[in-house]
Amino acid sequence: MKKGQSGRLTEQQKEGQGPITIFHKDAQIHDAEVGNISLRVKNLLVNEYPMLQFRYRKDLPKKEINEALKKIDGFLGQTLFVESASIKPDGGLIEVLDDNGNWRVVLVSEAKHQGKDIENIKAGKLVGKKNNQDLMAAGNAIERAYKNVNEIANYMLSECYFPYILFLEGSNFLTENVVVTRPDGRKVTLVYNDGILNRLDRLTAANYGMPINTNLCENMFVKSGGITIMLQAASIYTKGDGGHWGDDEMMEVMLDVARTSLKMLGKDLFSQITKKQGM
Repeated sequence: MKKGQSGRLTEQQKEGQGPITIFHKDAQIHDAEVGNISLRVKNLLVNEYPMLQFRYRKDLPKKEINEALKKIDGFLGQTLFVESASIKPDGGLIEVLDDNGNWRVVLVSEAKHQGKDIENIKAGKLVGKKNNQDLMAAGNAIERAYKNVNEIANYMLSECYFPYILFLEGSNFLTENVVVTRPDGRKVTLVYNDGILNRLDRLTAANYGMPINTNLCENMFVKSGGITIMLQAASIYTKGDGGHWGDDEMMEVMLDVARTSLKMLGKDLFSQITKKQGM
């Protein structure tokens, strides 16, 4: 009997075939873990900067984003169709209270896992419609990551820093060739710059093609035609060898970006720091 669309999608999810694999168990664990680590980073910041007040939020209402835009120019932030709309980055938002009583973003983190080719090959699993392929063509689901990047960029349009981190892992984000051995001994080479497999080029639009695995929190200013343009670039970090991010590795990156944010906010936190230090 011919299966319906819902049955086919369920089967794809179970077998780890096709673009829908972004929602597989590894991806869900990876996304949830960055939230737990973000909470730990917030606690570390509290200990490292006892003179400052921090808070953690899981989401950011669209209303607040629009309000921030309106403060820059009344023509901005006018359109909102769903009053309760919000964005929910995987790692949430960490904010600090400034001298004027305003909460300022210190860190936003997102984690995406796409591509199970390495796991499938190691398990001896063939993929594709006829179950006769080693590799599955990458999908475009990762591009949904742009929504949150753009929303936070709108919210922080008046800031000169952009503490957005995107952690990537999976076979669709390789930066070097990886050789994987099947249970029968046959070796399969995953070519990192194969257009069918790699999806990094789909994401570097979020950092203007600047280097990956780099802290780009401090905004860059460029000149074009006599006009100065501010670039808000996401800091994209990937496991180029197809490995998995460790908790300590992500925490180190997140702390580095958060500290950069606090450095950029220094003049707006000065009175709190000097008061605590008795200056």
